[in-house]
Amino acid sequence: MQSGNDGGGSGGGVVAVTSLAEYFRDALHGALVHQHVAVRDQTEQYVVNMLTLFARAEHLYEGVPSGPHMPPLVSLFGAAVEADSAAGRERALQRLGDVSLFIAGFFAHGFARRLVDIDYHIAMGGRAYGTLAEALGRGRRRVLAQVYAELAAKFQPLVDALGEISDCARTYTQRDVLRLYELWLRTGSARSRGLLEQLGVTPAPVTLRPH
Repeated sequence: MQSGNDGGGSGGGVVAVTSLAEYFRDALHGALVHQHVAVRDQTEQYVVNMLTLFARAEHLYEGVPSGPHMPPLVSLFGAAVEADSAAGRERALQRLGDVSLFIAGFFAHGFARRLVDIDYHIAMGGRAYGTLAEALGRGRRRVLAQVYAELAAKFQPLVDALGEISDCARTYTQRDVLRLYELWLRTGSARSRGLLEQLGVTPAPVTLRPH
């Protein structure tokens, strides 16, 4: 695998890596430090494992009947609601949380012309992880419950960290200002605010009209 080495989105050089897990571990840790986000070691490792899994498209698109398209969150939520066992419900909630986090972190700019925007994915993913944490909060799975609770509580900062990783080969220009401003308004993203300030824009809040 080859990847840019500049987590700030300035279009750095190209670095060859031999292990996806190694790459994501280093990239995520660097992004979390840069974004001033502190998480448990177990939570950081969980996200690394999720990124490594979804780097293979067949895992991200698993269960999508129409082929290689982003999994619709409503169907993932429906799978959790309709699950006929506690284990099935937990698996569905985990996938809903994981897919929401991955898509919101890596494809935020692709939502610009869609009816469903990034804030929907953040809300759905955070709620899924929170529900999982409550379900697993007792007994031997307490450590895993703590991971899901932290994923729920820090969903937006983690989205920012993943966004930084996805920006390795991206250079932001004045043409990106409106989308960055919208992302900041919708999510309160500290990263989007910082990018706006780098582009010479001081964001001020306004009221977004519903679609």
